Amino acid sequence: MAIKFLLWCILFVLCWPIAILALVLYPFIWLLLLPFRIVGITVSAVLELFHALITLPARLLRGRPA
Repeated sequence: MAIKFLLWCILFVLCWPIAILALVLYPFIWLLLLPFRIVGITVSAVLELFHALITLPARLLRGRPA
């Protein structure tokens, strides 16, 4: 978080209109990308479930660790 702020401060010194525009547009871009993050989390969870189901017989046959 501190690195992002430092980079924004450097951008503000070099070109303040772009820095202000980035500051204003950041929440809108975050909201725009939120559905993609939710889809990514869902796909990851489904793949983890498939992995657990596929490896379940091997884990059951292996038994408890001694």
